Amino acid sequence: MEFTKSLIKGKLIKRYKRFFADVQLDKEIVTAHCPNTGSMQGLLDSGNEVYLLPNNDPKRKLKYGLEIIKSRNNLVGVNTHMANKIAHHALKNNLIKELKNIETIKPEVFFDKETRFDFLLEKKKEKIFVEVKNVTLFRDKKTAEFPDAITSRGSKHLLTLIDAIKKGYKTYLLFLVQIENMEYFKIAKDIDTEYYNNFLIAKKAGVNFLAYRCNISIKKIYIEKKLKIIND
Repeated sequence: MEFTKSLIKGKLIKRYKRFFADVQLDKEIVTAHCPNTGSMQGLLDSGNEVYLLPNNDPKRKLKYGLEIIKSRNNLVGVNTHMANKIAHHALKNNLIKELKNIETIKPEVFFDKETRFDFLLEKKKEKIFVEVKNVTLFRDKKTAEFPDAITSRGSKHLLTLIDAIKKGYKTYLLFLVQIENMEYFKIAKDIDTEYYNNFLIAKKAGVNFLAYRCNISIKKIYIEKKLKIIND
């Protein structure tokens, strides 16, 4: 997934009201749209290096969007809206070894009246639902974690993936790690015990869990390496 324009380097001043981030550029302070409403735990230290995507859309009040934060020497992709684009690129280009040679990729497909999953894949008459979770939390040098806050929506997705198995679908949950240099992934059970318990239930029921790390630069972000899930 390539950025449509060159990113602009700045320094984070603060993120506030979930959607706004004040950033110091060379000669001015700008307010950028923050496309990540999560806690962004560990990423929001004042002075952190950040990269903004400029836009010229007259309908948008904010002329910059926050795309990357550098935290503890690692670039982190924080735009949650990019996660599905990165995953779609990976599926099309066979970058996920468990999901190669897919014949049909359908994004945003409803499973029932309340839940839709990120992708419905078809391969040799097999139908596969894939849910993608963007990962930006790391509390040590090599281990990415999810979630970074309590997520009842995430637990609902786990249980609905189990329902999909009962109806004949194969199911995957892809933890998309937009953090450089990670080697492992684990569920942050101290942050959301219910999510961890539902993860164990879903795994036992047959949901397939994958964690893949992204290669991140100011020009593009793409999936590059599978990570070991260490608390399964």
